[in-house]
Amino acid sequence: MPSPPVYTKQPWSETYSEIIDVRSEGEFAEDHIPGAINLPVLNNEERAEVGTIYKQVSPFTARKIGAALVYKNLSQHLREHFADKEKDYRPLVYCWRGGQRSNSMAWVLGQIGWRVTVIEGGYKTYRAYVREQLEKLPLEFTYKILCGKTGSGKTYILRQMQQRGLQVLDLENLANHRGSLLGEEWQDKPLAQPSQKYFESLLWQQLQSFDSRLPVWVESESNKIGQVYLPKPLWQKMKQASCVEIHVPTAARVQFLLQQYPHLIEHPEILQAKLGYLKARYGKKKLAQWYQAIAQQQWVELFQDLLESHYDPTYTHSMQRDYTNVQQEFSLADLSVVSVDKILHSLVTDCLPLDSGN
Repeated sequence: MPSPPVYTKQPWSETYSEIIDVRSEGEFAEDHIPGAINLPVLNNEERAEVGTIYKQVSPFTARKIGAALVYKNLSQHLREHFADKEKDYRPLVYCWRGGQRSNSMAWVLGQIGWRVTVIEGGYKTYRAYVREQLEKLPLEFTYKILCGKTGSGKTYILRQMQQRGLQVLDLENLANHRGSLLGEEWQDKPLAQPSQKYFESLLWQQLQSFDSRLPVWVESESNKIGQVYLPKPLWQKMKQASCVEIHVPTAARVQFLLQQYPHLIEHPEILQAKLGYLKARYGKKKLAQWYQAIAQQQWVELFQDLLESHYDPTYTHSMQRDYTNVQQEFSLADLSVVSVDKILHSLVTDCLPLDSGN
């Protein structure tokens, strides 16, 4: 039996078999509901074509051509994506405003007999909800900031804490960036960061999964990670939080960084180009020293100088400005498993539920 679409403005309150974003690939890439799949009813080129006809010819002609393209694409999706779906399949569908694109798919799927839910107002409803949530959701938690100079293994330690059951907000993972001049992520090639909007979607998804009775551990980031910015409420809460500071000798930090950034050694031209951005700050002479170290493959000397000349002073300044509430300090000889385990036990023990009475 055909099933009419169900409309909702609160899709996050239910569970669906699948979340389908029917917008174009470009719209989907900029932002989408985390976990959604993209089944465009008009792809990038088709959407542009219909839009041009709408403006230059007539809305009526654009609708005729658009309808033909939409149902051609829906036919393909039915043959390929929906062919093996069972009777109890219950998808959530959305487009930009909850208009013709999502309703076209919902009507076709409903005629087959599937119960389809459409987001009323489409992506714009979802985006407004995320923005609203990021104004208040970060305020619900107590944060603990893990601090330490560059190369102190903060991200490594946080991920070890996460494996032990602590709540960790891994901002660098969400931003796909390590938060410094050389922090671009690599996987055979540079990896793109998410858009600001999709970063916020991922952040919302992570925050809404946390338990407000437990502290949330965060690395001592700035308010900008690569090209994306933290929401102001989260940034303000981070600056007010208590901090745990890790101290690791410079030599150990250098060795850790050499392990973490092998792509910069394999592609010295990229390292040289990035250091070029520091010319105005440190001058030609210092830049020439760094370039010479790269040419001579003096990696230990180069990274040590970068720490002492650039990263460590920057860290000291940011701590004095943003993270002044240091309540615990740990000194590690190195970042070996044995050394890190010594502090993990203490940190995990301290993170019992805030209302547990312990």
